[in-house]
Amino acid sequence: MAEDRDREFVEMIIKEIVNNPDKVEVTRTVDELGVLLSVKVAQEDMGLLIGRSGSTAKAIRTLARIVGMRNNARVNLRIEEPEGSTHVRGENKTKNVEDVMGELGGM
Repeated sequence: MAEDRDREFVEMIIKEIVNNPDKVEVTRTVDELGVLLSVKVAQEDMGLLIGRSGSTAKAIRTLARIVGMRNNARVNLRIEEPEGSTHVRGENKTKNVEDVMGELGGM
């Protein structure tokens, strides 16, 4: 039970932040690199969890690491993308002038 305190702490914080606390899932796995807390929330709560420029997620990660240090463990937090998310990771968002002009011409 003592080693599960980091998971319970992070879960409690996230449930207070989001609008759908019943959809919050925090799973804990341990390997040679330390403790990994994987967080799943409802798609509409992702913005609340991440915050402006990632500030809320960064603060939660910092708190999780502090709790881990108190228990002599390295704790990392991973926020998993919800199913049906429209965000595409790694997509090149830059466009050249011809692409933009072509999009404007189609209006």
